[in-house]
Amino acid sequence: MTATASAASRLRRQVPDLPGLGRDPASVRARIEAAEFVLERAVRVPLLGRTIGIDALAGLVPVVGDLVTAAMGAWLVWEARNLGLPRWRLWQMSANVAFDAAVGAIPVVGDAFDVLFRSNSRNLRIVRRHLDRHHPAGGVIEG
Repeated sequence: MTATASAASRLRRQVPDLPGLGRDPASVRARIEAAEFVLERAVRVPLLGRTIGIDALAGLVPVVGDLVTAAMGAWLVWEARNLGLPRWRLWQMSANVAFDAAVGAIPVVGDAFDVLFRSNSRNLRIVRRHLDRHHPAGGVIEG
């Protein structure tokens, strides 16, 4: 097996299943989880022993990179809105994205901050808590 095939095989095992296009909670959750993976954890950095994603890598491109990742984070908030999250949770998620974009725009400090803060992972936790409480994946049917 070649090194490229091995790397592709490892990536396939790490990436969540391709999300559906439906508006049901399971499809929205899958889309948000896939987007969070790409934005925050897609690439393993061997020397650091950490994973980084497009958010940290795009932050290296001045202005444009931070705008693109902020727009992708805003899309996650929009998906959460479609799930019916309370308005204060949406504000909290929006604040995470705005804070990440504002500090990420600072030249050198912002790049390190993007690796550590992970606003999209924080927002995913908020969405998961809501879905686990209001749309449980598995229910037991008695009778």
